[in-house]
Order: sequence, then structure tokens, then C-alpha cells
Amino acid sequence: MSDEGAPTLPEVRRVRPGDCLSLCRCGRSSTLPDCPAECLSGLSLQPVREQWLLLCRCAGSTRLPYCDGSHVAAAGSFGAKWRRFWRGR
Repeated sequence: MSDEGAPTLPEVRRVRPGDCLSLCRCGRSSTLPDCPAECLSGLSLQPVREQWLLLCRCAGSTRLPYCDGSHVAAAGSFGAKWRRFWRGR
């Protein structure tokens, strides 16, 4: 089975106090969701509590560095949304 055309899924990342992250907001990083140190548009994040982040890796999100679901086409109906949720398609 080929993965051509398969969406690039988001990264679920656990962050803790003391972590220091630089996350991409422009979508041009070759290491999404991380941002290279020389990039001036990166988001510096230093969490104050433990949490899980859903980070974009497809560069299509309008809320970079966070995933907004842009990597999949919109489901047309409630039934289609339910099937996607239940079956993972």
C-alpha cells in the first residue's frame, strides 16, 4: 500500500515546566513543528505546567504552530464526521 497522498499527521508533544521550545509559525521549517535557531519568526515557548500540544507538521494550519485540522478535507455531513471519528477515515 502506497502512502502517496496520505496526510501529514500532527505531532502530539508532551511539554513540561523547564522545557524551552522554539516552534515554527511561518511553515518554512524543514523540521516542522520545530523552528531553527536562526529564524526570527519562531514562537518561543516555556511552559509553566505540564500539558500536551497538538503541533502542525503539514504547514497548512492557519494557527501555526498548532494544528487546526487543515491536513484533511472537511467532512460534508454529520454522518461523514461520525464515520471519520469512529473508523479513523
